[in-house]
Amino acid sequence: MVDVGAKARTRRVALASGRIVMRAATLRLLAQGRAAKGDVLGVARIAAIQAAKRTPELIPLAHPIAVTRAAVEFTLEPARGSVRIAATVECRGPTGVEMEALTAAAIGLLTVYDMLKAVDRGMVLTDLRLEEKRGGRSGHWRRRAS
Repeated sequence: MVDVGAKARTRRVALASGRIVMRAATLRLLAQGRAAKGDVLGVARIAAIQAAKRTPELIPLAHPIAVTRAAVEFTLEPARGSVRIAATVECRGPTGVEMEALTAAAIGLLTVYDMLKAVDRGMVLTDLRLEEKRGGRSGHWRRRAS
């Protein structure tokens, strides 16, 4: 692990996103709340928040961080046949929360897959990426539109 002991404690924020692509019928099932395992997006939201808090248990050299906020939003994208996740994580500390935001997004999408795999094993997780980070020595960074 990198020594962050001498770094200033500042407000750190990171936003990560991703999507899961599925058949139109699967997306309709999700949108109608008819998945056999229950509230897919509700469970995925809790899983994503839990993942943000447990990132150091999953990523060997990640620092334990006192997360002060984790927010997860899902957007249904019928034209793309997908669900998009946006995970925002904040802390006040000596190191950033990029890994926490990325982990939250990945686990949220994996949970959607798990809850719908009985009807669509061909779903694809894609576009997992950091969108923005603020705070710390490197300041503000935002992904350019592509």
